[in-house]
Amino acid sequence: MRYFKMNGCGNDFVIIDARSRGALPLSQAQARAIADRKTGVGCDQVIAIERSIRGDAFMRIWNADGGEVDACGNGTRAVAWLLMEEGGPTSRRIETAAGMLYAERAGPQVVSVDMGSPLLRWEEIPVARAMDTARLDYSAGGLTGPGAVNMGNPHVVFFVDDVNAFPIETLGASIEHEALFPEGVNVGFAEVRSRAQIRLRVWERGAGLTKACGTGACAAVVAAHRQGRVGRAVEILVDGGALNIEWRAGDDRVIMTGPVEIEHSGELPAP
Repeated sequence: MRYFKMNGCGNDFVIIDARSRGALPLSQAQARAIADRKTGVGCDQVIAIERSIRGDAFMRIWNADGGEVDACGNGTRAVAWLLMEEGGPTSRRIETAAGMLYAERAGPQVVSVDMGSPLLRWEEIPVARAMDTARLDYSAGGLTGPGAVNMGNPHVVFFVDDVNAFPIETLGASIEHEALFPEGVNVGFAEVRSRAQIRLRVWERGAGLTKACGTGACAAVVAAHRQGRVGRAVEILVDGGALNIEWRAGDDRVIMTGPVEIEHSGELPAP
């Protein structure tokens, strides 16, 4: 199987083109072995490009721990770029378990993707009991009042004065499996620097601390805007670069724009 090693702002993927095979039957153990940075190719997510009836391709996603997930924003941009490099239109429809995503070229190696409308009701996140998701009645590590957003996967976003001053690896790992979040949760730590800029680090469910998280960047803007901290168009500074997020008022869609990079390609044994 041919694979492409790619990243979006440092959030890296092993992308396998499985369109000639149909579905790619990777087990959790196989996905985990590919993602292993010591003995495998190494990545945050393993992604399969499969055939789709409704879109240009179906994107299947496994986190580094081998668990299958529904959405990956930076991965969507990488897959869309690969498909656009094959020629034809400068836009693509990517089908995922979380729904159809629409991507278009915004530069030679820059892609915008419409991530859809955020899900904001408590049962949509989901959280274990009814509460206001704009400011959860929940605290951890001395942090209180986070926002909760589902952007195809669940996120909780804490607002901090200095994102580098918190033990994110310890706190994120603990919150990820907190009983309040029955499906686990991605944990964002957002330092609001202005109405138009956020410094963000994200502990990803099933992957740990990554250099960037696309859905996490979208969730941070939605959560921050709901608390009156930022406007609707925000630059997100992550460890691996910058993403531009706009939560449009007119149609409620969240648009993410950022760079993609191809590192190398190679071959993997068929499962």
